[in-house]
Amino acid sequence: MNDLSWLTDQQMERLRPFFPKSHGKLRVDNRRMLSGIGFVNRNGLRWREAPAAYGPPKTFYNRWKRWV
Repeated sequence: MNDLSWLTDQQMERLRPFFPKSHGKLRVDNRRMLSGIGFVNRNGLRWREAPAAYGPPKTFYNRWKRWV
């Protein structure tokens, strides 16, 4: 499972209107979060089994849970 997949610039531009606004807090990179969520769902993994390149699993799980 070394095949990490990242969203393209075009995909990110289409999704940008749906991102929550930052209110002074520095947010985790949306591309990392969405790519990690997609990777976990596509490969049928548990959140904690996601590659570290996508960031902390708890962070993108929380983001996914909020957006669902």
